[in-house]
Amino acid sequence: MQFGKMFILIGIVFIIIGVIWTWIGKLPGDISFKKANVSFHFPIMTSIVVSVILSLLFAIFSRFK
Repeated sequence: MQFGKMFILIGIVFIIIGVIWTWIGKLPGDISFKKANVSFHFPIMTSIVVSVILSLLFAIFSRFK
C-alpha cells in the first residue's frame, strides 16, 4: 500500500473516532459531580459499553484467524 493511501485511511479512521467520541462520556449512568471548583467524572456506563463492543469485535476477528 502506498504511503499516501495509508495516510488518507488513517485520517478517515481518526475522523470517525472523533465523531463517535462526542457521544462517549455522556451516556445515562455516567457519574458527574461538580461542586465549587472541583469536578469529578466517572464514565461507568461508557466503560461498560466500550468493553462490550471491544469484546464482540475481538470475538469476531478471532473466528477469522
